[in-house]
Amino acid sequence: MKNLRTKLMLFGLCLAVGIGLVAGPGCGGGFPIPDLPDKVVGYCIYKNNFSGSNECKEYVGSWTVKEATDDCKGNGSTIQLDKRCGNAQDKKLGDCIFIINKEKEKYARVEIPGDNKERCGGTKRGCEFFGGGSFVPSTVCGGVVDTGETPSTLPVFRPGQLDCKDPLPGDAKGNGPNGQICTMSAISGASEPGRDFTKYGNCELVRTQRPYYPVPPNSGHDKDDPRMKDPAYLKENDWVKAQVQATACVCCHTTTAPQGPSNWYVESSPNWINSMSDKALAMGAGWISGVGFGAYPPEKNNGFTRPTPTDPNHTIFTTNDDARMRKFFENELKHRGRKKEDFKDEKYAAGPLDTQRFYTPKECADTQTIDADGTIRWIGGSARYIHVLEANASSPGVPPNLDKPEGTIWKVDVDAYTGTPIKSGEIKFGEVPAGAKQDFPAEGKPKALESGKTYYLFVLKDIVNPLTRCLFKAK
Repeated sequence: MKNLRTKLMLFGLCLAVGIGLVAGPGCGGGFPIPDLPDKVVGYCIYKNNFSGSNECKEYVGSWTVKEATDDCKGNGSTIQLDKRCGNAQDKKLGDCIFIINKEKEKYARVEIPGDNKERCGGTKRGCEFFGGGSFVPSTVCGGVVDTGETPSTLPVFRPGQLDCKDPLPGDAKGNGPNGQICTMSAISGASEPGRDFTKYGNCELVRTQRPYYPVPPNSGHDKDDPRMKDPAYLKENDWVKAQVQATACVCCHTTTAPQGPSNWYVESSPNWINSMSDKALAMGAGWISGVGFGAYPPEKNNGFTRPTPTDPNHTIFTTNDDARMRKFFENELKHRGRKKEDFKDEKYAAGPLDTQRFYTPKECADTQTIDADGTIRWIGGSARYIHVLEANASSPGVPPNLDKPEGTIWKVDVDAYTGTPIKSGEIKFGEVPAGAKQDFPAEGKPKALESGKTYYLFVLKDIVNPLTRCLFKAK
């Protein structure tokens, strides 16, 4: 039941960041609630690592005991058979219903605990947008008007920046000005080859750009590995490790991360690579595309890069030798008996980042438009990023290379450190308010909108936090 666990993780991510949503038919979940079968195989209480809260999931309908047991185990918990969750109406925000197999009447019902009405809107959006389920509110959430101003438990996304530092005592001079070491502090960034990113980059900034949480390493990671006595294998293993340590990946994959490592980690022994899951290895081999995570060009990143739309099969790891890196991970997968076809149903690695960039906009509601005087209006709350694009443009993804797709007409960003998010109706097309900057075009005014022509309005609460994404006609 890997797909259900993925949906629940994305659901938890949405709750954690307080994502806004333009609700509409065919967008995410929100399907009509089915009449659920009376049969319940059991329930599973587990911690959602994104939202940080305990949730209770019921296995409803035609689940076998083994299927339900394995799914609960995959969530790090133990199933309670022949029992229901049974949370009182005043002790939960509602239920998120997932259709696993409609024809076989197989469903999952997840209870969302809480009594804070301010979380109702975010819970509904999390369930239906990223989770792909349908939300059934409890009495706590009955009749609550969703303002879209849901709080975020994650920090504001901080854009990447170039940090130049003098070499630490004992370290060689760098390639930067006056012998400094210059490091792109971003999730796709890298220091110089052979350097330690945690010493020369800014991991605190990096961890604002992706949800970070601890995850146990791959099972059996601490067992003996005879390959560690093979000089040829050790040489390649050490090279890959050095590449990873020079990049921002190490910010979350080390024992020095604030809450411990997230799955694999470079200090794991006897062979650190064994702490990686099979899926992580497949990403390393380029078998699962990591384009959605974004990438810097090598000339701005100490020669390192990641997958891009023109190089989608590049290893997900930031490296200056893609072929060598992919070969190493292909050999690791072969060692575990895994083949490329084993991952044929997992084409993309970036989860909600891919969901956003592949989003197809629909027609705007009347309250989502640009007025004749240029006033921009959207729904869902205050915004940090405002895009106006051609109607046929792709949906923007993450910076640094996916946030201004071809067809971008105008883009305004609120300063992540000092700027105040902009409210709907408080900004006009082509005018940049205080605390914000025009990111596109680089200079001058954007080209004028043509009356009667359709355009794409894309407004974000924060990176990966959509408020309005729809097509409108210029007035």
